[in-house]
Amino acid sequence: MKISKEARRTARQLIRLTLRDGRVNELTARSIVAKLVADKPRHYIGILGTYHRMLKLELAKRHAVVESAAALTGTERNDVLSELQKKHGADVTAEYRVSPELLGGLRVTLGSTVWDGSMKARLESLRSALLA
Repeated sequence: MKISKEARRTARQLIRLTLRDGRVNELTARSIVAKLVADKPRHYIGILGTYHRMLKLELAKRHAVVESAAALTGTERNDVLSELQKKHGADVTAEYRVSPELLGGLRVTLGSTVWDGSMKARLESLRSALLA
């Protein structure tokens, strides 16, 4: 389904209303959705879909996915989380995953930013440099 320019513009305005100090205000978001569902303005399905997508993107900016080849100890988890919070704000949360295909090191994804310090990435970089 194609989203109209008007629906996208309205969703962007609603996102601006939802953010407080760069963070998503959950109560505001809930009241906006309730108001849209109750009033059903023109293109409200497109507005809701776009607003939902934008909210997910905003929330992803505050949630990190940390992948490692082996399970991290509690101390290592705390160290990684404290570094992320120091650089990106105290409200950053982390989810830890074990990905044996990394071979070693860490891959951290925060929003659309990926820091890849894994052995797999280093080996692929070396391989591409040798083939070039």
